[in-house]
Amino acid sequence: MTGYAAILLAGGAARRMGGVDKPARAVGGRPMLHRVLDAVVDADQRIVVGSSGPLPSGVRTAREEPPGGGPVAATAAGLALLDPGSTTVAVLAADLPLLTTAAVAELRRALAAWHPRDDPPPALDPAATGPDDAPAAAGPEDAPATWRETLDGRSAALACYVDGDGRRQHLCALWRVSALRSALDRLAGTRGGSLDGAPVRGLLADVAVREVSWSGSGPPPWFDCDTDEDVRRAEEWTR
Repeated sequence: MTGYAAILLAGGAARRMGGVDKPARAVGGRPMLHRVLDAVVDADQRIVVGSSGPLPSGVRTAREEPPGGGPVAATAAGLALLDPGSTTVAVLAADLPLLTTAAVAELRRALAAWHPRDDPPPALDPAATGPDDAPAAAGPEDAPATWRETLDGRSAALACYVDGDGRRQHLCALWRVSALRSALDRLAGTRGGSLDGAPVRGLLADVAVREVSWSGSGPPPWFDCDTDEDVRRAEEWTR
């Protein structure tokens, strides 16, 4: 057991696609949802929120409250199913057909990297270790150039990708479970206890973020499919 889990958010309305079951649309011959599940196949737990379609064995399902309440409500519903031993959780949109295990592993390394001011250092993540079980990165001075610190002396609460314009990809991210619970509680407290329709960026208020710019080959792992044209482009990339 690694303490690593994944929550996939599959309950969007897909208005720009006419209300179809977007995660079920095929890219490269497989539903987008299943492609994202493949990218987190090494997680101890995989939870899909909002989908009622066939899923691989062992994948659990949940539903946001109220149904259609948005990604923050869906994240809370998935979090409620996590085992007590879960320490980190990937929060991912279900329409990221180009996401790979390697791209998620980069987020795991970024979140596990120790900052000199961390006390104590976070537990090592197997995906973040190098030869002889040494940490892949001992501190920000050793971190890959693709990481950018926004920590202000604090431990990173999450690692997320940023695009070429510096926009954070909130639904291609890895959180510390304790930090995510606190962020959800805080946001609910500002909204009278409800997360219905809450914006994802609201979770990041006063949260220490380690930003990750993708440096791998191929298309960006956060590429999502909101339109038929997006699906066509994703198909081209998978050929």
